[in-house]
Amino acid sequence: MNIVVCVKHVPDTASRIRIGANGTSIDTSDISFVLNPYDEIAVEESLKLKEAQGGNVTVLTLGGENASSSLRTALAMGADEAIHIKAENWQGDSYATAKNIANEIQKLPFDLILFGKQAVDDDNLAVPQMVAEFLGIPSVTVVVSLEINGNTGKAEREIEGGKEVVEFSLPVAIAAQKGLNEPRYPSMKGIMTAKRKTITTIEATQFEAKAKIVKMEIPASRSTGKILGGVSELIGSLKNEAKVI
Repeated sequence: MNIVVCVKHVPDTASRIRIGANGTSIDTSDISFVLNPYDEIAVEESLKLKEAQGGNVTVLTLGGENASSSLRTALAMGADEAIHIKAENWQGDSYATAKNIANEIQKLPFDLILFGKQAVDDDNLAVPQMVAEFLGIPSVTVVVSLEINGNTGKAEREIEGGKEVVEFSLPVAIAAQKGLNEPRYPSMKGIMTAKRKTITTIEATQFEAKAKIVKMEIPASRSTGKILGGVSELIGSLKNEAKVI
């Protein structure tokens, strides 16, 4: 089985985010970047399938020079190959990102494409479905259970108030949700082996974006909570201060 895993290099969720001088991007001068946590789940799932059924795992990312470190992490976990679509100071939206990824994947042999359900930096939840559409294949998102048997498969996905079971034929794009598996830590042997693996680099194509960021703002600070003395005081506050009744 030929598996492609699409990953993203994102700010560590513990980082303190500041808006850049241009007002439309974040200041990355003092931020640590990591492999997107949902994409770690996708990488782990590809490795489990490879171990059970054989095959090859290729990880792919679009991003600047530093994005290669997330590819190295995936290689250290056990991926076989890596492709870096180089895009310094990338200004493209989800459409342009998905178009670049789909154009590169269509050059490869693939049976299964895995993504994390979303990137934790922009939370757009759009690229997996767009890539599938560009490639003309089905997609299943927020997947918490996955079975592949020959040329068919079954996925369980989260929906509001329950779960949904979807059956499909390969090739397919799957977007992984928490609960699908528990990602492994790279071993020392894996880390050393990853350093010797070659990352294929190509330049991104600047497709016209369909959307653009016009302004970024830090959310306003929340007001201090207020302890009320009883129901009558609560009603008075809702009526006179909040003016909702």
